[in-house]
Amino acid sequence: MCYLIAKDVDAVGCVALKTTHGKHLSEFKKKIMDKVGYDRIQLVTISRPSAYGEYEPYNFVETKEEFEEAVSAM
Repeated sequence: MCYLIAKDVDAVGCVALKTTHGKHLSEFKKKIMDKVGYDRIQLVTISRPSAYGEYEPYNFVETKEEFEEAVSAM
């Protein structure tokens, strides 16, 4: 288990999705970055949110669709 984090480098907080490692995650990250670009959105994979206070507050979403919508709206 891991968390995919999307962070707007100019804003406070992030969007987080609980997921698993694997090819599907890599492809999902690429799809999002192709859509939003690399200028101000940072995507990272972390093991546990409590260890990464720099991304707080966390806005947890339940589905890939919710995650993609939230990142597109950043």
